[in-house]
Formats: sequence, C-alpha cells, structure tokens
Amino acid sequence: MSENGTSRTGRSGRVGVGVIGAGVISTEYLGNLTAFPDLDVRFVADLDTERARAQAEKYGVPASGTVDELLADDAVEIVVNLTIPAVHVDVALQALAAGKHVWSEKPFALDRASGRQLLEAAHDAGLRVATAPDTFLGAGIQSARRLVESGEIGEALTALTLMQSPGPESWHPNPDFLFQEGAGPLFDIGPYYLTALVQLFGPVASVSAQVSKASERRTIGSGPRAGEQFDVTVPTHVGALFQFESGRSAQSIFSFDSKLGRTSFEVAGSTGTLVVPDPNTFDGELVVHDGGTRTIAATGVTRTRGIGVLELARAVRAGVPERASGEQAFHVLDIMVSTIEAATSGTVVEVASTVELAPALPADWDPTARTLEA
Repeated sequence: MSENGTSRTGRSGRVGVGVIGAGVISTEYLGNLTAFPDLDVRFVADLDTERARAQAEKYGVPASGTVDELLADDAVEIVVNLTIPAVHVDVALQALAAGKHVWSEKPFALDRASGRQLLEAAHDAGLRVATAPDTFLGAGIQSARRLVESGEIGEALTALTLMQSPGPESWHPNPDFLFQEGAGPLFDIGPYYLTALVQLFGPVASVSAQVSKASERRTIGSGPRAGEQFDVTVPTHVGALFQFESGRSAQSIFSFDSKLGRTSFEVAGSTGTLVVPDPNTFDGELVVHDGGTRTIAATGVTRTRGIGVLELARAVRAGVPERASGEQAFHVLDIMVSTIEAATSGTVVEVASTVELAPALPADWDPTARTLEA
C-alpha cells in the first residue's frame, strides 16, 4: 500500500462487497460482513430476487436484485459467491469478467480442469479468487500453527484426523446435494481438515486411499420432504494416507456412515502430542500431552464465516497475497481428486500441485477494527 493508503488498483478506503446467493449460509455471512468496518456491503443477488430483497432488508444492505445488476455496480470490488458447488466456477468466471475479485464458498471447483481455468482467468485479469474455508484463520487453527512452528511438541511428525457422523440427512431438509458430485464427506467436510493439515504440515505430495458407500439410497429424516428417498452417487466413507512434501504424514477418515459421531485432530511430535480444535470451528482449546497434560487457550479471531472476505479485502488494499488463496484452495481440490483417484486405482497418486503458504495470522488481527480510511 502506498503512503496515502491507496492500493495498487488505485482505490482506497472501505472495500465494496456484493453477495451472490441468498440461501441459508448467507445469513451467517451477511451478519458478519455488515459488522466489519472495513467492508461496505452494497448488494445481494439471487435467482429468487424476492429472497435477495428480504436478506438485503434484514441486514441493511442498500440494494438487491439479479446477478447482472450486481456485476454492473462499479463500487462492488469483491463478489462473495455463495451459490451451489456445481455453479461456483461459472459464477466466479462471470465476476472476474466483470472486473471483480471473488470470494467463493467451498469447494473451489469440482475438477482440476475447471479449477485451473479459474486460476488462469484470475491471473490473466490481475484479480483474486480466494476461497473458503476461512475457519483456518480462526483462533483454533492459527494457535495450533503457532505452537507447531514454535517447537512446542518438538518436531511435528504425523497427524490423525477423524470426522465420523451418521450423515446430514437426519436433520437437513434438502440433503440430496450433500451425497452427490462435489459433496459427500470428502468434498463437503474434507476442505476444513485438509486446509488445516496444509497449514500445519505444508503441501501434500502423494495420497493413497480406500472408499466405500453404505447405501445406494438414503431417506430424508426431517422437514417437508421427510420420508423421501434419494440416490447416493459418491463415496460416503473415505480413509486416506497423506504424505507431505516436508516428509510428514497424516491419516484421515471422512465418513457419513458412522452411528458414532465424533471429530478428532491430533498432531504427534518428537516430544509431545497436540490436540487441535475442530477445524470446522473458529475457536477452541488446545491440549498438549508431553508426560503431563496442559490446556492452552487459543488466541486470535473467534468471529465466524466471513473473516476470509475481510482478510482478502485488506490484502487487496495492501497489495499483498491473501491467506485463503485460490492456489491453496486448488491444492486442496487436487488432494481430494487425487484421493478418489487413489482409491479407484488402488495405487499411490502423486499430487501435482503445490502452494506457498502465507505467514500465520498475527494473534492481534482484529476484524472489528477500522484499518481502511473511508
């Protein structure tokens, strides 16, 4: 950033934001984005313009309407893409073509080819395609990263992560998409764990895996469609072994087939083991086992979804790389696609992509502070 606070784009002050997709997740995003002083949320768009209008009015956003109307607003610099996974890339490409940076919900894309297309389009346009999850920016994972990097458990060697549940169809009124391409436990929950593992251990070099599916059809358990059955088209249990470029390794289970629901994330080092908070949350205590047991309070951001948009906005103004980068999201996508390929082929699959990590977020990074002059 220059001395007068102007970014390399020539703009200064608060960053204009527009949200595409006024569904359930938009409530959490809008509640946070409209509370951050450095952001100016200007527009909510949706195919259902009445739903967009209702969300805009609820959160005091001045305008709502269609996607084309949002993209025509020159004051919108970042588009927050909260659409369904199948259209993430199409919507992001539209936003880039309109000269907007993009923050997209996970997954980054459904396949490598479209992910590369998105990265290349952003690079050619001189724009950014940051992507969820931003949970890793929260106090829990950032504190874990600082502890690992400080040598609190000696040399970090291995990790074990578990995410087991009976599946979301018992409580979600429309769970079909969570059991189809772009979802399942690996693509739906995996990005939280894999992003955290990459933050702690660096890029993944190779993967081997086994997958299974408990049932070809499942039954919706709640809401107006209760009792209706739907097809399951993706694996619902994934077991993977990841080898990292650093030489470290991790074993992970992602499952919608366990009646025993549990989550666990452990990092074993040469002098101790660190129990890491759930990477699908922003906070939590850390526990070190090193002959005794010590509990360490997490320090940092505890606000929920949307802090990645703010971190992107501040990075744009400063002319520095954002932490939840498209390159990181593509690497996580590459890991997930490689995991399915490894299970299908029965071989170890090399992960071709890599990523250079930005430094850990400072412990005093404050989303509620005004850092950009109006």
